[in-house]
Amino acid sequence: MFENLSERLSGVFGRLTKQGALSNEDVVTALREVRIALLEADVSLPVARDFIKSVESKATGQNVTKSVTPGQQVVKIVHDELVAMLTGTGTDENLKIDHPPSPILMVGLQGSGKTTTSAKLAKRLRDKDNKRVLMASLDVNRPAAMEQLQILGSQIGIDTLPIVKGEDPLTIAKRAKTQAALGGYDVYLLDTAGRLHIDHELINQAAAIRDIVKPRETLLVVDGLTGQDAVNVATEFNDKIGVSGVILTRMDGDGRGGAALSMRAVTGQPIRFVGVGEKVDALETFEPERIAGRILGMGDIVALVEKAQETIEAQQAEKMMKRFQKGQFNMNDLKLQLEQMMKMGGMESIMGMMPGAAKMAKQASEAGMDDKVFKRQIALINSMTKKERANPQILQASRKKRVAIGSGMEVSELNKLLKMHRQMSDVMKKMGRGGMLKQAMRGMFGKGADLENFNPKNMDAKDLEKAAKQLGGSLPSGKLPGLGLPPGLSGLGKRK
Repeated sequence: MFENLSERLSGVFGRLTKQGALSNEDVVTALREVRIALLEADVSLPVARDFIKSVESKATGQNVTKSVTPGQQVVKIVHDELVAMLTGTGTDENLKIDHPPSPILMVGLQGSGKTTTSAKLAKRLRDKDNKRVLMASLDVNRPAAMEQLQILGSQIGIDTLPIVKGEDPLTIAKRAKTQAALGGYDVYLLDTAGRLHIDHELINQAAAIRDIVKPRETLLVVDGLTGQDAVNVATEFNDKIGVSGVILTRMDGDGRGGAALSMRAVTGQPIRFVGVGEKVDALETFEPERIAGRILGMGDIVALVEKAQETIEAQQAEKMMKRFQKGQFNMNDLKLQLEQMMKMGGMESIMGMMPGAAKMAKQASEAGMDDKVFKRQIALINSMTKKERANPQILQASRKKRVAIGSGMEVSELNKLLKMHRQMSDVMKKMGRGGMLKQAMRGMFGKGADLENFNPKNMDAKDLEKAAKQLGGSLPSGKLPGLGLPPGLSGLGKRK
């Protein structure tokens, strides 16, 4: 969603950082471009104006212009201000679900994704916070709205309030409150009805439900693609009902992202979560610092680590780590790594989170290096015998021809795969021989760490981010082993 804004800002800051010295005029000119980029991204005018004013006051002083790296200083100031704008002040970012059964009221316009988001949030509360959740639909207007929530509940294993035809929303809310108390639930989610636009009936109904259940949280679900109007919707709901947080949906879409940047500043309420896909687990916490880093092209290693933690299998990782320490790396290891990348969202998703790799991800996509490359490489490995996977060096002309025909590929593609494997194998041997891998692992887990029996699920994201940067900096040619990048992307991490 922030792709266009990120490209514009990267261009502005790219020009700044190339200059050895900066005058105040250079900074002011660059910030004028930043303001245009923000406005084009649908950021509210007062928010963009305040943001630029705040950055300008800090970026045009002696400390910046006399700095050793003035361009980098300006980028840091913009980053810090972006974080401040997204964070706001004085609001607890955690959901108040400490007194069971805690009611959470979901409000918003029709079509913003309230019902799906309710299911996503319920699943998250159960899986991440270990809460017992009950869902209830109060939408008696939209056809099959109640049945939709019931089906979603059965798919993810979350209890839903039984449907009683003919009941009005207030009666359903009272029944949900009683059921949650009697059933021993920690949280109950109330999915209210929406309209195509804000009207008195919608507001009054939501206010009446609020007065009955006295929710611990009132979450406004807003479609991230509605741009500036999303901010108006949030302001209206906040004034009339009182909103404690916002959930932005469709953040994986091609909207311009300005609503997300304006929302916090205009409403004063935090953005709690963002919907990043149609699947029921596609709900992420809104982390201002990480979002700011991604907008400015600084990557998001913590998110990359978290994705790895969610998809990595402990036994496989342990087995692979022991092999890596011995400098061993065969086709089975490469296949595991390629499959791991696919599970983590593919090359574009991973490179988008790596510092400085966003541009490269776009170049790779334009050159046709997408996730199909990985699928073809896995197909080639699957066509090999067990012996060939364990010892790729025995693959001579006749064997290569058989493997290529078996996978429906050309021999040239197999040669590229073998070359990539050799390069990665060399890196692994160097790391294993020099103890570089153990050193990086100790950086993650501490000096007394038991590297033989580690569990990747127990990794601390912050420590791992630090170790990942340390490891990345010490690799030959700045390569990151194990990512299985296709040939042509080996310069990853190099400075221009």
